[in-house]
Amino acid sequence: MNAQQSAAGKSWPHKLAVASLLALVFISLAWELWLAPLRPGGSWLAVKALPLCLPLAGILKGRVYTFQYSSLLVLPYFAEAVVRLFDASAASRACAGAALLCSAAFFVACLAYVKQQRKAVGNV
Repeated sequence: MNAQQSAAGKSWPHKLAVASLLALVFISLAWELWLAPLRPGGSWLAVKALPLCLPLAGILKGRVYTFQYSSLLVLPYFAEAVVRLFDASAASRACAGAALLCSAAFFVACLAYVKQQRKAVGNV
């Protein structure tokens, strides 16, 4: 890792991406296991958090390629949150709102980080 990468690793897009990804994993698990599962006692839908764990190491290390593909990975989570905002349960709507905010924040942070890195290299 060179000096540009280590300096950019401490930037706001990197911090926001890490925080929102971790929050989205936590919300996905809590939503389906405790807060508002589809079935009483928890739901197997909690395994939806596993794909979010795949890019975690690359996001923490600041790898641009990981930011690029994980920005696409988060879009189904955004879509699910939008659909489940209209659920009957207030707890489910609250979880959907939190997931919507986290997934949108992660997407924007990924785009900002990639743009920042491309600009630092001179490939704008």
